[in-house]
Amino acid sequence: MKVTVLLENGMSFTARGFGAGGTKVGEIVFNTSMTGYQEIITDPSYAGQFVVFTMPEIGNVGVNKDDNESKKAYLKGIIVREYVDNWSNFRGEKSLNEFLKEQNILGISEIDTRFLTKLIRKEGAMMMIASSKIHNIQKLKEILNQTPRIEEVDYIKEVSTKEAYIHPNGAWNGKEFKYNPKKTDKKIAVLDFGVKRNILNELTQAGMECKVMPASTKAEEIIEMYKNGEIQGVFLSNGPGDPLILNEIHKEIQKILKEKIPMFGICLGHQLLSISHGYPTYKLKFGHHGGNHPVKNYINRKPVVEITAQNHNYNVPEEIEKIAEVTHKNLFDGSIEGVKYKNEPVFSVQHHPEASPGPHDSKYIFKEFYNML
Repeated sequence: MKVTVLLENGMSFTARGFGAGGTKVGEIVFNTSMTGYQEIITDPSYAGQFVVFTMPEIGNVGVNKDDNESKKAYLKGIIVREYVDNWSNFRGEKSLNEFLKEQNILGISEIDTRFLTKLIRKEGAMMMIASSKIHNIQKLKEILNQTPRIEEVDYIKEVSTKEAYIHPNGAWNGKEFKYNPKKTDKKIAVLDFGVKRNILNELTQAGMECKVMPASTKAEEIIEMYKNGEIQGVFLSNGPGDPLILNEIHKEIQKILKEKIPMFGICLGHQLLSISHGYPTYKLKFGHHGGNHPVKNYINRKPVVEITAQNHNYNVPEEIEKIAEVTHKNLFDGSIEGVKYKNEPVFSVQHHPEASPGPHDSKYIFKEFYNML
């Protein structure tokens, strides 16, 4: 099917569609990962976005039930140079085209993804509209202008669990091709802002039973659980959108901080901790999205370089060094990737140590949290 794409800067393109049709509006970003397109597509942190894959061929291994990072996909669409429908993999169960149709996600192919990536690097992440039904540029422009920007939408309400549950699995076992059984001796509450399943797997693998709770959970409930010995700590998950608009969540986190409860955050959780301490985040020009970002680890004053997976458009400010020790820095742009708060049992990282399908350099961070409890 024919798809017309219109960017916020006025550029338009004609492409070929696959997956679900329709008209979609969102923010365009690029991802430099060489593998793991299924994990990327099902990462709730991409809610409200179109993802441009710099890997030119996407779809060649199909999809399977085990590699999903969430129950459904929340992004608006994917943009690829070439879609491969003739997939081949012993773990594959269906084509990416079938999966996108089931998830109501628009696929866009036969478009110059190298040009789009260079454009985003030059002009920054921007809003866009794509449609398989509307091809009049003026009409598309009107819809784009009338649609709220990603900074104005609270996607947490869409991606967070509605009811609390206990996560059942440990990490993926690559020899037996199944998830390890749960073996835990500590318990934590996970505030779900769009948590990835493999984060829960790694927390569980490190020895922590995860009670996943809605993002709307009140601090009083968490504090009571801690005082009653039902949990030993709190994890703040990844998630989509601009953390600055989540005012009610900031207030609840501040209440938990006052109780000196051990706390760990990843990605959005990292940003929310910064804001809750009084240090607002800022938006990067085009964000960090990919599985090949070098990060320097300063823990124990022995710098080590780790290759990390990343997915974020927002970052904590340099001023946070007034109240926190910087534990990790991004070697691409020098931005802060991890902090340990002074005089508090609280730390966080911007990158994704669970990194499915890889790299796995940062998995030790989950054990760091376990040891803190």
